[in-house]
Amino acid sequence: MPVVVVESPAKAKTINKYLGPNYTVLASYGHVRDLPPKDGSVDPDHDFAMTWEISPDSRKHMKAIADALADDNSLILATDPDREGEAISWHLQQALTKRRSIKKDTDVKRVTFNAITKDAVTEAMKHPRQVDEDLVEAYLARRALDYLVGFNLSPVLWRKLPGAKSAGRVQSVCLRLIVEREMEIEAFKPREYWTVKAILVTPRGQEYEARLTVLAGKKLDKYDIENATQAELAVQAITTRDLTIAQVEAKPASRNPSPPFMTSTLQQEASRKFGMGARQTMSAAQRLYEAGYITYMRTDGIDMAPEAVTAARAAIGDRYGAAYVPSSPRIYKNKAKNAQEAHECIRPTDMTMDVEGLKVTDHDQRRLYDLIWKRTLASQMESARMERTTVEIASADGQVGLRATGQVVLFDGFLKVYEEGRDDVTDEDDKRLPQIMQGEPAQKREISPEQHFTQPPPRYTEATLVKKMEELGIGRPSTYASIVTTIQDRGYVRKDKNRLIPEDKGRLVIAFLQNYFRKYVGYDFTAQLEDELDHVSAGEADYKDVLARFWRDFSAAIEETSELRITDVLEKINEVLAPHLFPPKEDGSDPRLCPNCGKGRLSMRTARSGGAFIGCSNYPECRYTRPFGPPGMEDTSGSGIPPEGKLLGEDEGDKIYAFKGRFGPYVQRGEATEENKKPPRQSIPKGWPPEEVTLDQAVKLLSLPRLIGNHPEDGVPIWSNLGRYGPYLKHADSISNRGGTNATLEDVEDVFTIGMNRAVEVLAAKPKRGSGATAAPLRELGEHPDGGPVNVMKGKYGPYVKWGKINATLPETMEVDNVTLEQAVELINEKAAKKAPAKKKAAPKKAAAKKTAAKPAAKKAPAKKSAAKKPAES
Repeated sequence: MPVVVVESPAKAKTINKYLGPNYTVLASYGHVRDLPPKDGSVDPDHDFAMTWEISPDSRKHMKAIADALADDNSLILATDPDREGEAISWHLQQALTKRRSIKKDTDVKRVTFNAITKDAVTEAMKHPRQVDEDLVEAYLARRALDYLVGFNLSPVLWRKLPGAKSAGRVQSVCLRLIVEREMEIEAFKPREYWTVKAILVTPRGQEYEARLTVLAGKKLDKYDIENATQAELAVQAITTRDLTIAQVEAKPASRNPSPPFMTSTLQQEASRKFGMGARQTMSAAQRLYEAGYITYMRTDGIDMAPEAVTAARAAIGDRYGAAYVPSSPRIYKNKAKNAQEAHECIRPTDMTMDVEGLKVTDHDQRRLYDLIWKRTLASQMESARMERTTVEIASADGQVGLRATGQVVLFDGFLKVYEEGRDDVTDEDDKRLPQIMQGEPAQKREISPEQHFTQPPPRYTEATLVKKMEELGIGRPSTYASIVTTIQDRGYVRKDKNRLIPEDKGRLVIAFLQNYFRKYVGYDFTAQLEDELDHVSAGEADYKDVLARFWRDFSAAIEETSELRITDVLEKINEVLAPHLFPPKEDGSDPRLCPNCGKGRLSMRTARSGGAFIGCSNYPECRYTRPFGPPGMEDTSGSGIPPEGKLLGEDEGDKIYAFKGRFGPYVQRGEATEENKKPPRQSIPKGWPPEEVTLDQAVKLLSLPRLIGNHPEDGVPIWSNLGRYGPYLKHADSISNRGGTNATLEDVEDVFTIGMNRAVEVLAAKPKRGSGATAAPLRELGEHPDGGPVNVMKGKYGPYVKWGKINATLPETMEVDNVTLEQAVELINEKAAKKAPAKKKAAPKKAAAKKTAAKPAAKKAPAKKSAAKKPAES
């Protein structure tokens, strides 16, 4: 039986059903080989030779494929129809040849299909080809570039910029977009302007709204009415004049549907309508594709197969009638000048099946399918027809003019099914107007001035960021999700109310890169490199020439930073960011002079955590700090505590302060002196609003740790305290003892009120190490593809997913309630690949030492997750 290799077990199961018992269908579980994460995996000195290794969790899958080939000498590589899929097929062919599973007479074929349906799969089997070497070389070039940047630039960051993590080729450019947008917002100066609206009434008693457009005989521009005084004068000008309908004009208009989805537009629309992140969207789409419900979901094509267009038009006619079917099919052309993933759009495989016919219960999959189905049908439907009406109202002397606009939908067309969402909604005159006749009077019922301020550019959402990347030609469909997710996982960016905000460490990384590696975070340079890779995939360029040109300049830039000192780097960043951090003052005084002590000089400083802040050079005498950013942001944290601290009162002769520190707000007893550089401090708990902390509360906090008493059984003290992870009990000789037993308390107040009996119960309820007690999972996600439950657990350092002996921390960007089984399996895969231990010989059992001395028993390897995902672009 021919051996067919696909990427996932779900896909293998579906395809095996279509091909029947005469084929053996196996899964590779994603990529089987990758570059080892160490120096030398790409060697520029030897023609960019690349060293590959099979990942530990892929070895058993490779063995299964090799064993199957031993029984049949025919191999069909049916991985995904994109560059990554082509690369996986190439890796499989290379690895199987190296282990001699593929012989000289082995029949190796490559097939691709854009949808997992019986017709698509069986048709693809009739048209096999060889692995496309041009696509493979484009993949090799991209992988080598990502490796060379990551493994040469990241160490420079670690050494020169404390707290920085790593720098990726495309991720750094994406981060630059977010940082520059934030700086635009911070530098933005709002401008005041006013508008005047009037509620008018027709002779038939019907109300409508109009806005002032002409004042003193002059057409108004947006900013002509600058303040309340001018606005009131405008109101008086309208009030004192009679108004008449000068003109009524009705014009026909139409709206055309949006094209069907490609990867970027699907991610954008899922974000707008459902708040789904890029990774969440692609995870749901992957499941729909593997189940055969939609076509391949990584594409920058918007064209649709002719048979799909015909099916869509037929489905529209059956459901909505012939009036909704245009006279000829709509043809959409790709905007990308060189589509990197040459597929058709993302569409349903069966146009007649709406979401009600979907045999899927997962909420994300159902709403995403509904979105894809509606957008696909709408793209082939008739245009919406409307009538837009503009009414001009004027005073007899021509000094005052107003305008009312409205819209009537005459035929809904595609709007019956679907309307595209918008990222940042603008005012649209789509109100319906009553009957208004030219020459009739307009009675004034209400005139109201409205104050406005110009708004800064909005922060990026994941959707608008992907849209911007697409416009600039940065990244590609298969990597948008991983790029956007990685910069969040690294702590460079956080997501707040669906908007992306750069963290301090993200700003610092970009400031460093723009100063020392400006070329490599350039939008044009990155897009040009994408174009060069496209030329490689088209067979128009040699990938090693592309690598050689890149490496020549990049290695020189790396070499130039070798002698840099950290102090030099920080001072340079201070200098580069000075206009942003220390803008000129209106009175001409030194913007870097400390406002607290009047002596020290303000400068940017870094913390061990990788964050940054503005501090006084006169520390510790002056404790002035403010957040990283321009002045006026002193309380962006909402702590309500000024930079110099807040005096709460006195206790036993000591002044009690509240401060806003780099690691959060805290209270302090007394002041720092030469003799006492670290006075007693205690963090303010998360549940307590810092601005509301009283003197009594501060004194209670500073009294910690609290000795509850000695344990009745062993006489060892029991303490209550607040720690880094919240309130807890400690059963040990001293609170600073690293040994003993710790137990978490549920509430901060328990620290001050818990008695001995309750403390003993809490300590007794904590599972002992090695006792075998198992915590209850937060969520049960289901069965792993290799068997065994996958659960979300509560951990000391946050929630994590667990499968067997493998624990993988959930990224901060991933909510516990939204984690899917597929996402959990991906995280477990990554963790398994990182922690795969080197093989060790097991020690022989004592009872059988003589028998096993010659041949020790092999240690049984722990079960691992095997569904490795495609590597993310750096």
